[in-house]
Formats: sequence, C-alpha cells, structure tokens
Amino acid sequence: MTQMTTELSYRRSAIAGASSIGLMIALFDTLAGDLCRASTALRKNDIETRCKELNHAALVLGQLESWIDLKNGGESAETLTRFYAYLRAKMMEAGATKSASLLETQIDMILHVRSAWQQLDALPPQAVEETGAALTKQASSVYTATPGAESDSVSFSQHA
Repeated sequence: MTQMTTELSYRRSAIAGASSIGLMIALFDTLAGDLCRASTALRKNDIETRCKELNHAALVLGQLESWIDLKNGGESAETLTRFYAYLRAKMMEAGATKSASLLETQIDMILHVRSAWQQLDALPPQAVEETGAALTKQASSVYTATPGAESDSVSFSQHA
C-alpha cells in the first residue's frame, strides 16, 4: 500500500507542472503500465486483474484519442488515430486469445511512440510544431509492420 501511495504522489507532482505533451507522455506511461500488468495477469491466469487492467487501458486510450485534433492535425492526427485504433484492436485480441506476448508487443510500440513525444517535449515551443510531424512519422515506423505479433504479422495500415 505504501508503494502505491508513493507512486500516486510522484505522478501527481509530475503532472502538476507538465506541459500538454508531458501529460500525453504520462498517459503513455499509464497505458504501458496497464498493459504490462494485464500481461502478467494473463501469464498467471488472473482473470480479474487482466480485465481490470485492460479496461483501464481502454479508458486511457480513449483519453488519448479525445486529444486528437482531426480538423487541424493533418497527417499526424490521422496517423495517431490509426495507431490508437490498432492498439485497441490488438488489446481486445490479446484479451480474447489470452496472449501475453501480443500485449508485450503493443507495450514496445507504445514506448517507442512515447519516446518520440518525449523528444518533442524537450524542444523549445517554436520548434515543436516544425518537428512534430517528422517525429510522428518516425514513431509510426515502429508499427508499420508488427514484428513478433503472432504468426499473422501484417502491416498496421491494413488494420485501420
């Protein structure tokens, strides 16, 4: 219980002064953590924890999706929309097929995209807009093909 309280305090202080990109990074961290716990629960055959973590991951994903500005976001917004739809489909598939390895593949992709957001957050505000599209494209390359995702490894664009 003490560890959970400490983690919650840490998250609250990190979020308090975070930029909008920093908040997005925090959501990516939460999403990856949810999927990691769901994967562990799958391996332990802990149905209750698996469901709880996948449900929370779906809520986090919904929050990320709600931040997309499709009207003004251009290609980057479309790419993120497809990425989130792909993640949602793979989360559902992993839950239905009880595939911890499929969740772990999604975690790797999430962390790669998170890394791109982290690079953006480190830039001065005037450079963010110019660099954002390039980093989104770079990050999306990780899910252009889904290596390690069971035997049906297909391109991301075919799922969206």
